[in-house]
Amino acid sequence: MILRIFSIVFPVFAIAAIGYFYGRYKRPDMALANQLNMDLFVPALVFGALANKSFDLGEYKWLALAAALVILGSGLLAAPFARLLKVDYRTFVPPMMFNNSGNMGLPLAVLAFGQKALPAAIILFIVEMALHFSLGAYILDHRMRLTRMLRIPVIVATLLGLAVSASGLSLPAPVATTIKMLGDIAIPLLLFSLGVRLTEVSFKDWHLGLWGAILCPATGLAMVWLLSLWLTLPPLQHSLLIIFGALPPAVLNYIVAEQYRQEPEKVASIVMLANLGSLVVMPIALAVALR
Repeated sequence: MILRIFSIVFPVFAIAAIGYFYGRYKRPDMALANQLNMDLFVPALVFGALANKSFDLGEYKWLALAAALVILGSGLLAAPFARLLKVDYRTFVPPMMFNNSGNMGLPLAVLAFGQKALPAAIILFIVEMALHFSLGAYILDHRMRLTRMLRIPVIVATLLGLAVSASGLSLPAPVATTIKMLGDIAIPLLLFSLGVRLTEVSFKDWHLGLWGAILCPATGLAMVWLLSLWLTLPPLQHSLLIIFGALPPAVLNYIVAEQYRQEPEKVASIVMLANLGSLVVMPIALAVALR
C-alpha cells in the first residue's frame, strides 16, 4: 500500500517540484501558459471526456450533488473560524470551499484509479469550477452576474460535451484524437504551473496559512463523512469524493482575490501553505480512499 501511494503521489509532486525549481531559476511568466491551459487545453480535456460515447451523466448525478454539498458545507464549517482568527470571511472562507480539483485532483484521480476515473474526476472539477465562478465570485462581489459563466471556456466545453453525449453522436476519429492530444497537455501543465506559483509563497501571514492547511482538508473530509451516512455512492465515486474532500485550496482563489482586491497577500499565504501541507494530507487521504 505504501509503495502504491508513493507511486501515485510522486509524479504529482515531482512535476510540481520541477515547476518550483524552474520557477526559482528562470522566473518564467506563466500568464500566457495558464491562459492557454484554461482557454484551450483544460476545455479540450473536459469536452473529450464528456463527449465520449461511454459517458452517462446519470451515473454521476449523486456525485455532483455530493461535491456541491462538500463545497457549501466546508464554507459553513469554516466561517466561524474566520471570526475567531479576526480575518474577513471573504478572505478566509472561499479558499476553504474551493479546492485544487484541477491542478491536483485530476492527476491524483487518474494516477490512483486509471482513465476510468477521469469522467468522475471531471464532474468534481466542473462542480467546483461552476460554484467558484458563481457563488465564489458573488461572495467577493454581490454585483456579479451569472451570465459571466457562459463566457468561461470550461463551462462552454462542459455544455457542448454534454450536448454531444446526449445526442448519441460519435466524434470522427481524427477530431477525437486531436481533442485528446490537446487535453493531454492540460494535467502536466496544471502541475507545472502549480509549482511555479509556489515560488510566490509569502510567510507574512503564516498563521492563516497554517490554519488553512488544517481546516481546508478537515472541513472537506468532515462533510464527506457526514454525507456518507445517508448517501451511498459506488466505491470508485466514494473514493474520489474522499480525495476531493482532502484537497488543498485552489490556486485560482489567489487569482480571483487579486482580481477583486480582496487581501490577495493573505489569500496567497493560505493557498500556498495549504498546498505545501498537502504533502502530508494527501498520502493519508489516498490510504483511506484506496482501502
